[in-house]
Amino acid sequence: MSRIQSHPSPLGPLYALSSDQGVVALGWSELAIRRLTSRPGISGDPHGLGAALASWFAGDLTALDALPIDPIGTAYQRRVWDRLRALPAGQTTSYGALARELRTSARAVGNANARNPVALIVPCHRVIGSDGALTGYAYGLSRKAWLLDHEAAPAQEDSPASRSQRMAAPAPSARRVPA
Repeated sequence: MSRIQSHPSPLGPLYALSSDQGVVALGWSELAIRRLTSRPGISGDPHGLGAALASWFAGDLTALDALPIDPIGTAYQRRVWDRLRALPAGQTTSYGALARELRTSARAVGNANARNPVALIVPCHRVIGSDGALTGYAYGLSRKAWLLDHEAAPAQEDSPASRSQRMAAPAPSARRVPA
């Protein structure tokens, strides 16, 4: 039986499934988490995900970096996800730049990115279009914009008032990345 945990976030509840090895899935849709895996989860919060998420949303943008993950995916998808985990908060990259680095196609990178079962920990929201435009995010472009804005803001400015302003604000201006 799956043991899906719910964690609060400024963008709505996050649902997680963990194994003994790490976080299997994390996202804003409990149904999506259930569809991602039939792997049984474990009870509780063995990897400290709840505390790490609270710290990350409070402004400690490295709080998720050391969490172990155990996502279901192909060797290629895991390669893309591993590269995304190496991308620091506050930085973005394009599908094309990732493709060149991994010696593959932008479409293949996009497909792997779209199948990322571990939102935030594998920061697929940091991948943007080569023109700097916000493109595709499974949980909506408004969440992607909020996450990118959150990562760009200094922690001391991350008050409840500034968080609600970011949630109501339009998408941040385009972030230029190497094409």
